[in-house]
Amino acid sequence: MNSVISQVRSRESDDGGVVTEEEWRRWGAVSPLPAAVKQIVEDLKVLELKVDAQIEFGGNGGKLQGAFGAYEDKKHRATYEALDDPEKKFRFFSARQVACRLLGSRGYLCQKCWLAMEDCMCSNVKPCGLWKRIRFWLYMHPRDFLRQNNTGKLLWQVFGVHSASLCIFGIAEDEEIMWNEFKRAGKSHVCCLYPNQNSELTLTVENAFRNSTSENPGSSMAGEDKSLHFILLDGTWNNSAAMLKRLKDHAKTVWGDEDLPCISLATGASAMHKLRPQPSWDRTCTAAAAIGLLSELSLLSQLSSYGLDKQADAVEEALVVLLDSLTGRRLRMGRSITRKVRNTINIS
Repeated sequence: MNSVISQVRSRESDDGGVVTEEEWRRWGAVSPLPAAVKQIVEDLKVLELKVDAQIEFGGNGGKLQGAFGAYEDKKHRATYEALDDPEKKFRFFSARQVACRLLGSRGYLCQKCWLAMEDCMCSNVKPCGLWKRIRFWLYMHPRDFLRQNNTGKLLWQVFGVHSASLCIFGIAEDEEIMWNEFKRAGKSHVCCLYPNQNSELTLTVENAFRNSTSENPGSSMAGEDKSLHFILLDGTWNNSAAMLKRLKDHAKTVWGDEDLPCISLATGASAMHKLRPQPSWDRTCTAAAAIGLLSELSLLSQLSSYGLDKQADAVEEALVVLLDSLTGRRLRMGRSITRKVRNTINIS
């Protein structure tokens, strides 16, 4: 399930290719429709008329195909090279990835579970409330947006988009919303789940929260602005290093210190290892990381009464549902249900 699109097909829509705010939100977003994404969608529509060739998507990653794809590839590369600022180049790359995936997934993927319509698992996922003092942020690489085997999406399917929020790497509107929440909460209430062994600020769950939970957690986490914000890096392990660096760079501009606290979990292999193995046992998929965090937090006596273990179980159940759906599709298509270990491994 590496590709968003499994076959070549035309972009279909009833509105001439325009992506609306409502459509954008249905994919799991909490931000307004990003201006750069909207512009690229409109540019693609204009280009389609100019070259008189229909937009088609397909192949690995759901890339643009055919005569239109070849023409657009040259055009977007020229646009990218003409940008003189690395930040502008990066934002253009991210917006284009998102725009193409939005158009290419229309009428093919379910907007809630990101699976092909015939494999939709939504009816089998059971919603569950997340403890109000916790908020997850799925900091997702644009190449993992709308991937069928992405597991980060399970968190907002189970907990809702305001308890587990999507933030796409390089999308200005998403990153602004996330960092505004971090500024309100304060650095002491923001952590990144990442086995960053080179940082002195990499802590276990027990070490990170034994002081803040030494008394009733309400004393240190009272009020709506005192929730704990957990960032989950949702992309390949190779890409996660760049994502973490961007977080640290932004943390330095906000708080004057780039050492964003990281938490390393005692999590083992998740069910998804059957389809998508990880490079080492301390690295696991995004949903399994959330499960591990909630499970370890539930073992702290001061947090044991908040049902975090039950919330972890809810995500685990959703992960099994996703695995069953992906496995069923592979078997139906005559594909192997085991994967070889590769150098670039997806953790989403």
